[in-house]
Amino acid sequence: MSTSDTQAPAGGAGTVLAIIVASYLMIVVDISIVITGLPRIQANLGFSAAQLTWVTNAYTLAFGGLLLLGARAGDILGRRRMFIAGLSLFTLASVAIGVSQSAAWLLVARAVQGVGAAVLAPSTLALLSTHFAEGPARTRALSMYAAAAGVGATLGLVLGGLFADLVSWRAGFFINLPIGLVLIAAARRHIAETATRSGGFDLGGAASSTLGMTALVFGLVRAAEAGWHDELALAALAGGVLMVLVFVWIEQRAGHPVLPLRLLASRERAGAYVTRMLFMAGAVGFWFFSTQFLQGVLHLRPLQAGLAFLPVTLPNFASAMAVPRLARRYGSAPLLLAGLLLGVAGLLWLGRADAHASYWLNIAPPMVLIGLGQGLLLGPLTAAGVAGVAPEDAGAASGLVNVAHQLGGALGLGVLVLVFANAAPASAHDIEALAHRISAVMNVGALLLALALLVSWACIVAPRRRHSSHQQETLV
Repeated sequence: MSTSDTQAPAGGAGTVLAIIVASYLMIVVDISIVITGLPRIQANLGFSAAQLTWVTNAYTLAFGGLLLLGARAGDILGRRRMFIAGLSLFTLASVAIGVSQSAAWLLVARAVQGVGAAVLAPSTLALLSTHFAEGPARTRALSMYAAAAGVGATLGLVLGGLFADLVSWRAGFFINLPIGLVLIAAARRHIAETATRSGGFDLGGAASSTLGMTALVFGLVRAAEAGWHDELALAALAGGVLMVLVFVWIEQRAGHPVLPLRLLASRERAGAYVTRMLFMAGAVGFWFFSTQFLQGVLHLRPLQAGLAFLPVTLPNFASAMAVPRLARRYGSAPLLLAGLLLGVAGLLWLGRADAHASYWLNIAPPMVLIGLGQGLLLGPLTAAGVAGVAPEDAGAASGLVNVAHQLGGALGLGVLVLVFANAAPASAHDIEALAHRISAVMNVGALLLALALLVSWACIVAPRRRHSSHQQETLV
């Protein structure tokens, strides 16, 4: 192991945490900021209805597909260096999106922005893990990180609606330029470079994982558009499964694997990754389809629809900030279970909303439950995903947390789009049918969160309780 020659003095813990959280917040916000502005983007750049889905998918596919390679690059080249490189690419791509003059231009820039996010995201969590030791300090830092993940999605919806209504959808991307430049300068000054590792890049593993995840997501999205009998969709899904198997085969034999399979040997960490995928698969339907309900059924303007998510944002932030204190009193496992239970209840409640629903009676109250639940669970779930990881594997583990987050959301959206398309025989333009289809999506989302609850109990909570009981018996 060698130390990088770009060492920088570490800043105060609060400053380092602020830089990391703000950078991760940019990533999460840009996933959702386009959603409330999609009608304006479509009108401005001439997207077809099918092309419009790729405004989100181009970013998500590049992001999720290259995360493991981005994590490995941080381990080999230094996480501070890759943090700054990813942030720079992300910022430049944001400007390119803001000045885009055609649909193709915007989609290419969104994909490049996803590449920047894939380099940046693993470094954020890895730097957090190396700057904050396990215990109360890391718990507080992870709570802030989780708050960024939870609040960022809603903040993006609010900002997207605000800019689309009052300024331009482009403003949401231009604002990344000054923020990105400030964060790059702050990172160079306050974040210390991590020790680097010798070794090469596992290009075979990186290529197979990227192709596999991309093919799986493309196949689901294509099936949602063209149906399960579409040959291209079926070929993509089969190819995706094959490439995932090839990836596992390569990783078992690689000298410097992009994903050390020993990370999955821990039942707790493996359970945390599966739980995160199932949670995101269910929760993504809330974020994506609630905006359609608010604008298509309740006839809210983009700005109003963005502000309508405040009952999620505020409780989410409040509960995430309370996690360190609650974890000291009750432990993190009960918070994880409580968060998932609240999410299930909130989605089932939303699933009862119909075309005659009232926002204040049928939408806002379950949003509060969903916000509280997400704030409680993401911190403990993130901590479980990096628990007990050796320093040299911190980048790979943080990359896997983000892969589970992005891939779970992408695959979940593909499944829920299929549910939406087949839930009602009537035209999607009919308000009754639209409400019915969104109700079905919320119910299936609740089912996915219930599965996440079962996995978390079996793989995280129950083993911890058995271990705690065994320690008490040993002491006695």
